[in-house]
Amino acid sequence: MRNSGGFLRRFIAHEAAAGLVLMGAAALALVVANSPLFEAYDHALHREIAGLSLLHWINDALMAVFFLLVGLEIKREVVDGQLSRWDQRVLPGLAALGGMAAPALFYVLINLGGPETLRGWAIPAATDIAFALGVLSLLGPRVPASLKVFLAALAIIDDLGAVVIIALFYTAGLDLFALGGAGLVILLLVAFNRAGVMRLAPYLVLGLVLWVLVLRSGVHATLAGVILALTIPLEIRKPGLSPLFKLEHAIQPWVAFLIVPIFGFANAGVSFAGFSFASLLDPVPLGIAAGLFLGKQLGVFGMLVLAVRSGWAQLPEKASWRQAYGVSLLCGIGFTMSLFIGLLAFPTSVHLQDEVKLGVILGSVLSGLAGAAVLLRAR
Repeated sequence: MRNSGGFLRRFIAHEAAAGLVLMGAAALALVVANSPLFEAYDHALHREIAGLSLLHWINDALMAVFFLLVGLEIKREVVDGQLSRWDQRVLPGLAALGGMAAPALFYVLINLGGPETLRGWAIPAATDIAFALGVLSLLGPRVPASLKVFLAALAIIDDLGAVVIIALFYTAGLDLFALGGAGLVILLLVAFNRAGVMRLAPYLVLGLVLWVLVLRSGVHATLAGVILALTIPLEIRKPGLSPLFKLEHAIQPWVAFLIVPIFGFANAGVSFAGFSFASLLDPVPLGIAAGLFLGKQLGVFGMLVLAVRSGWAQLPEKASWRQAYGVSLLCGIGFTMSLFIGLLAFPTSVHLQDEVKLGVILGSVLSGLAGAAVLLRAR
């Protein structure tokens, strides 16, 4: 019995509404950062609580729950969902691959002269599914449901690629003792899964231990959420009794309407004081904006055309080429994951972090407006 279609529709509904909330949180952050409240805002984010700043608790702890949800969605869709068969994976898989490679190439070409800024090559590679689906929700029935499912599947594969990139390229110096401890906890989680342990409590307790060890190991702590998700049992025949379905349903509203907006509010606040129009032409913001706006649409739509014209896949049901191009433009909205990778790429440079925010906001706004305009004119 396959229930993935219903789950995906509920997921899309949550993400679309969450995108609107996230837009509001990001806009509020920009207003606060460019008002007399900026000093209090900045001071609050850098206030230490139990050894970590509030910003670190948001980016390392709360976002671990976000990555836990990402991992649960990836596992469910691959095992029994929209990505469970090869013919279902081809179109969003190729589109996601092109949509990650082309933006990274744009960024690298613009930043070839700066070894320090080249570390940000992966920033424009990610698509923010909440923002993109939020824009689609505003367009209502103008966009067929098949394209929304395509966008959700593409973004899930995109998230998986971003997780792999973070693990391989944005890992600091390793603490082998903590890393070994994390490995033992992972083995225990896998043993619980193999033994048929269906209660969530043991997994969540070990998941907390895993988060602490991964945090101390030098690997980014949010990856503990993905690893934990992949060990949660998925019972296909009895979804109501499946620990994965239970956990996903429990945390999805919290992630969509609380954790991601808090992350957006904490990280989107860039003060425009000291910036000028010429600042947009600096390598980092220009590379990110060009990657998101130009690279994403070229990579996603180019691979989509290649897959359909070659006979490897079919265009989503009831969708026109213009609508497919409009959705390809929306893939350039790269907010949450792009900001997150930017913080990892430039952890010690406040100036480069602000330039990252500038580039992400510019590229995402251009992509959102252009995508909406194309879809409004599509039949």
